Amino acid sequence: MKGGRSSGRRVEVLGIPMDLGQGRRGVDMGPSALRYAGLQDALTGLDHEVVDLGNVEVPIPEVVERSQELPHLAAIEGVCRVTAAAARDVVSGGAFPVFLGGDHSVSMGTVSGVAAAGRTGVIWFDAHADLNTPETSPSGNVHGMPLAALTGRGHPDLVNIAREGASVRPEDTVLLGLRSVDPEEQRLLAETGARAYTMKDIDVHGLAGVVRRAMGDLSHLERVHLSFDLDVLDPDIAPGVGTPVRGGLTYREAHLVMELINESGLVTSLDIVEVNPILDHGNGTARLAVELVASLLGLRILDLPEGR
Repeated sequence: MKGGRSSGRRVEVLGIPMDLGQGRRGVDMGPSALRYAGLQDALTGLDHEVVDLGNVEVPIPEVVERSQELPHLAAIEGVCRVTAAAARDVVSGGAFPVFLGGDHSVSMGTVSGVAAAGRTGVIWFDAHADLNTPETSPSGNVHGMPLAALTGRGHPDLVNIAREGASVRPEDTVLLGLRSVDPEEQRLLAETGARAYTMKDIDVHGLAGVVRRAMGDLSHLERVHLSFDLDVLDPDIAPGVGTPVRGGLTYREAHLVMELINESGLVTSLDIVEVNPILDHGNGTARLAVELVASLLGLRILDLPEGR
């Protein structure tokens, strides 16, 4: 998409090439796919100063001992602790962090790290709720548990990544794009009080109205993290994800979401997760992800003078 330029800011990029949280390999290559798709050029083209911090070191599953409690628990905890420390450094320096996953369990590090700067809300774009705990998870995969851990539920090693207890308050959490939610997750959603908007809500009330309502839910906060799982998009436009679910956001809807969030001025940090190049076609999912990051960070179709 072509468009106007935004006013520049400092953007720091950190990759977390982890696929320990799920059973399907490939998302460890997500950060490389996003970089190869032109992320840095897209953001420098918007007048941002972009600094790539490289990747957090992540062991591969073949050399990690599987825990009796959860697969790769200790390794996931360790990577997320390092990620959280790096995230704290980025936000303390005043930059806008863009974290590249990796499976969605990396968000236990990214979100807990940025939340060290103060009370932080979360917008969770995902086909899934990611609210399972070890007791409720049908698969036992940690990438289905990060939002539960961030809001204080689940295995203590995952809950207490950067601090003791919850990193974010459930009432400061909004889920968007849901269409595959386990029965126990539905119960947890009701218990926590987190706001959730399904694809049905989007179809009934319109995407723009739902997004603006979600922004209103978090407008009392000075810091909001956007966690964007590419499986929130329809697999027809984003096939390169590990857990695709039909009926997701279209290309135009996805860009509208990012542009509306940009206009709100609420989001202060971002992670992009679950890009799996093995399942992709010509790196198209990563290229789409780069386009969406650009829309979030100021790409417009037209830059018109005020009042026109």
